This record gives sequence, C-alpha cells and structure tokens, in this order.
Amino acid sequence: MAKAKTAYVCNECGADFVRWLGQCKECKAWNSLTEVRLASAKAASVERRGFAGSTQAKVQTLGEVDLQDLPRFSSTYKEFDRVLGGGIVPGSAILIGGSPGAGKSTLLLQTMCQLAAQMKTLYVTGEESLQQVALRAQRLGLATDQLRMLAETSVETICDLADKEQPRVMVIDSIQVMHLADIQSAPGSVSQVRESAAYLTRYAKQKGVAIIMVGHVTKDGSLAGPKVLEHCIDASILLEGTADSRFRTLRGNKNRFGPANELGVFAMTEQGLKEVSNPSAIFLQRGEEHGNGSVVMVIWEGTRPLLVELQALVDASQLANPRRVAVGTEATRLAMLLAVLHRHGGLHMSDQDVFVNVVGGVRVTETGADLALLLAIVSSFREQPLPRDLIVFGEVGLAGEIRPVQNGQARLNEAVKHGFTRAIVPAGNRPKAAIEGMQVTVVKNLQQALEAI
Repeated sequence: MAKAKTAYVCNECGADFVRWLGQCKECKAWNSLTEVRLASAKAASVERRGFAGSTQAKVQTLGEVDLQDLPRFSSTYKEFDRVLGGGIVPGSAILIGGSPGAGKSTLLLQTMCQLAAQMKTLYVTGEESLQQVALRAQRLGLATDQLRMLAETSVETICDLADKEQPRVMVIDSIQVMHLADIQSAPGSVSQVRESAAYLTRYAKQKGVAIIMVGHVTKDGSLAGPKVLEHCIDASILLEGTADSRFRTLRGNKNRFGPANELGVFAMTEQGLKEVSNPSAIFLQRGEEHGNGSVVMVIWEGTRPLLVELQALVDASQLANPRRVAVGTEATRLAMLLAVLHRHGGLHMSDQDVFVNVVGGVRVTETGADLALLLAIVSSFREQPLPRDLIVFGEVGLAGEIRPVQNGQARLNEAVKHGFTRAIVPAGNRPKAAIEGMQVTVVKNLQQALEAI
C-alpha cells in the first residue's frame, strides 16, 4: 500500500511546507502549521485541471472562441445584476461576503426562490437547519414549493447530489463550514477553505453550474480565509450595512465578467431586502433647516453617478491634539486636505476639532469628493451656510490645484435631474455646452473655490 502524501499548512497565511516548523517562514506565526494529508487522484471525483476546469487541448485564436455558450440570465434583481455586470454567467463562481446580520442569506434565499420558478436551483445550507431556512422563507412570504434544499457540509456529497439534480444555480451557505474528506484539518481552516473553494470552482467550470458561495468576514471587514480564495473565484462581492441603518450596499470588489467597484443599494424591510432603484433620492433626504457645514457632492460608483450629502463640524478644541474624525471617508486624506487648506487657503485649524460625516452610511473612496469636503469644512468654520441647491465635485492636489474627475458631464446631468441649479466644478470638467437650468462655476485652484462661496 502506497504511503499517503502529507504536507504542513499554516492556518494563518496558507503557506505549505514539506516538514513541520515551529514558526511559519511566511507570516512569522508560531505553532500555526497543521499536518494535511493530500488528496489522491483516485479519491477526487472531479478531474483536477486547474481552476478553469477541464478543457480540451486545442489551440485556437481568441476570435474563434464561441461566446454564445455563456448567455447571461437575470438574478431577478436589477441591483444584483448591476453588481454582477449584467446578470449571472453560467459556470461562474461568485463569493458574497458580509458581516453577521447584513442579509447575505436573506438576499440569496429571495433570489433563489424567484429563480426556482424559471430553472432548476439548489440551495445548500451548512450553518442552518432546513427548518430554520423554511421559517425565514415563511416570514418573508416567499414561494417555497419549487426551491430544492440540501443540508450538507461534505463537498464531495454535494457535488454527487448536484450531478443527479443538475441545477443551473447552486448556493453554498457557507464556504467556511464545508470540508473535504482528504483534508485532515477542521472546517474553517485555511486548508479546508482553500481546497473546498477550488473543488467547487472546478465543478462549476466543468458542469456549467453557477455557484454562489457565502463567505464570512474578519474583524476588519475583509473576507476570511486565504487570499487564494479570492483569486480562484470569478466575482467577489461584499454586502455592507451598519446595525443602525436600514440600507445595505452591495459592492463588487472583483468581477471577471463586468466592471469592478459597482454598487447596488437595498433596503432591509420586514419582507426582506428590497432594491432601491434611485439611491440618490434616498441619500438626499435632507432636513428642512439648512445649517452650516452641509454640501451635496456627486460621486461616481461603478457605472452611475450618486448624489450624497457630506457634513462637517469644526469646533474649538479643548485638547492638546485636536481630533480629526472621518466617518464614511478616509481620515488620512482629511488630515492631508486640512494641511492644503492651511497652506493654500490661509485657514488655520490646528486648534480646532474637525468632524466629517457622509450621510446615509455610504463610504466614499474616490478623490472627487475632496473639494466638497473642504468647502463643507470652511462653511462650518466660518458659520456660513452653503446654497441648498449647490453641488460640488473635484480633486484637490497638494499644490492647491483643482483637478478634473471622470464623467463630469454625467455628474452634472444627474444633479439637474434632482433639482440642483448651481455647481462648482474643476476647470477641466467645464461642460461643452450650456446645461439648461444649471449655473456652473469652474475653478482652477483652491483660492478660487473659496471665493466662489
């Protein structure tokens, strides 16, 4: 009898070694190596030919590839389809992560119940019992007569049953509880998550089944498991939402079949997640009283503009080191912009506490919000309210120049739709033709922007 091959895998970073070591050479973690028995070729029911699945050894040009074999189909949710790049691609492996209670299982259960009326589907639950899933579906008022369910954590068993059921879409909830018989470590470990995801990805490519896997997140909000998990799947999506907000944002971090960083917005209700077709109208629910330090900015999320309100509060500090608090944007960029405001705007705020908040729980990552952030800070510092019908966007450089941003014309058109009549934009985003109902002020540097308000 041949001796089984073994390896030692680090539970922290996923690095593997031929022998046991007290400290991992890659991540320097102590006592993190676990012995793993490698899977034999006989035990693997799915032929191992890489993540892309089994393909015939045939050389052809890129133009000869037939794209008709991969027609997309809708997930029944327009916001979900937007994040996926237009719909679900057969044979794709999709990973959806999110904090506990964000609504991952709820969204997928709603999607699968609606897809079950059109095609064969299979929902595999490993964390909950079938009764718990049925109770949730009953509470949400979903149709439960056609969705096929399976409570199982063995990847080999799931794939064997899927061969008999032949679904077009399959959900794995969640990848952290799945396990392979040939891997000795416990479910949820680095080696189990890596091999289980690779096994399911190969199965999806070979059988043409779209597999949606649910993934946990760590304390810092990143997807749990080895980094190779995000490399082998086709799309990585994160469902975000705070406990005090009823809105959830579905953001695509990686997508091989569409644009990345696309954003979908959902609202959590008693009947589950409802898609929000016009997010700008939700985030612009402003109060009747218009105070200091409030301005509306136009950010670009994926393939569409989004109007959000940004608020700033500047107050005299009682501390030796004034506070710089940013909610919804980067704190390091706030500190940098305050230095630019002091150097090129002549406003001294080293003795002031500065608080910045993006209303609605939206997280702004693009630099096009720089100018709006500075004007909101100046408005609060001077106790001078900005016009209620004003929108602002633009990037601020370290030399005080205002740099243009992408899709400036589309941002202005979106603002006009929501009733805004004034705009302060970079000179590089000057509209080619006059926009009816919109007075556009172009600025080249920070000093001109401060004079414009």
